[in-house]
Amino acid sequence: MTVIIPVRGIALLLAAAPIFAHHSFSMEFDSGHPVNLRGVVTRVEWRNPHTYLYVDVKGGEGKMTHWTFETAGPAGLARSGWHRDSVKVGDRVTVFGYRSRAGLNIASARAVVLMDGQKLYAGSAYDGGPGPK
Repeated sequence: MTVIIPVRGIALLLAAAPIFAHHSFSMEFDSGHPVNLRGVVTRVEWRNPHTYLYVDVKGGEGKMTHWTFETAGPAGLARSGWHRDSVKVGDRVTVFGYRSRAGLNIASARAVVLMDGQKLYAGSAYDGGPGPK
């Protein structure tokens, strides 16, 4: 019986891990620090609970900076009109969002503007973050 209790405890912790992995907007991102960055998409990851865009942004001195933009999950993006090919590697985009509280080159994307001017909303209405710009 003493062996069963630790196994059950470990099983409960593992089952709860996804709950702790997900976070609220205000816990990780700062609505007081908006970003508006233009660059080239280097990678797109469609996964739950968030989709990620990786964008290379050229700074004022020509130095390349790599940014990670977190968006709503695949289902939320689909409800906002996204398709898996809406944003592709090599696309030039402008991303509006809010910077990570940690000060890293990570932001919560709220909208992505494509070269043709099409605006795709990327945030979730349920994450507590600011609405789209």
